[in-house]
Amino acid sequence: MKIVTSSTELADGCAFVPTMGALHQGHASLFKLAREKSDYVVASIFVNPLQFEDQAELTKYPKTPDRDIELAKESGVTHLWLPTYEEIYPTGFAKRSAGALGDLYEGASRSGHFDGVVTVVARLFQLVRPKTAIFGEKDFQQLTLIRKLITELKSDIEIVAAPTIRETDGLAMSSRNVRLDEKAREQAQVLYRALNAAALSLDLDTARTALQSVAVSQEGFDLDYAEIIDEKDFSKAIDATANKRAIIAGWLNGVRLIDNMEMKLGSVR
Repeated sequence: MKIVTSSTELADGCAFVPTMGALHQGHASLFKLAREKSDYVVASIFVNPLQFEDQAELTKYPKTPDRDIELAKESGVTHLWLPTYEEIYPTGFAKRSAGALGDLYEGASRSGHFDGVVTVVARLFQLVRPKTAIFGEKDFQQLTLIRKLITELKSDIEIVAAPTIRETDGLAMSSRNVRLDEKAREQAQVLYRALNAAALSLDLDTARTALQSVAVSQEGFDLDYAEIIDEKDFSKAIDATANKRAIIAGWLNGVRLIDNMEMKLGSVR
């Protein structure tokens, strides 16, 4: 694996996985999927300040550079790109808007977050020029906005969605999980319990009630939202909605956790 600090060292046509570091096995699954798409796999590590409304959260974002390098190498990355702020955001760069979808759910609680996401992804795509880019389904609203971005850019980059990788107890893998103490780590299982309660329901109304009631039942979990939406536009799902997805987010000890699950009602997970 080659470590590069400038995009000028990269060639067109890679399979690309953008990250903010603090890598874990969820990221490893993205790298391995990228390797299935191409022998030329670029991963980037850039903690994007535009995604953080709260500068304290930016400061607390975990950094594990030695582990990141080792995991990337073991998982099939051929080029690990560590861009500078100046390369990503040169003087006079234009910030993008995520539009109306960027103001819903995660966007409603994290002002400007998705504007920062689409801005940095557009810049990364411009600099890396990938053929394929891999994103995890755990950040489903982000994934949806990136697909929308590709349309806006009139780009032919293939966006590949990778399934959420979970711990043995169902908790979605996340870089933020390292900030949970033992008690909070156990309490965090409520997200997966709530999603499964919804999925086991036989109709939409029961599913929505189950999702929300389980979510608020956990002491210490401060629920932000729990809803079943139409994957297409994040409107509230109705019975006729073809592709339903449950989304949930909240805080434990000041750590924000999010998760989601496709809803095929009555299915066992």
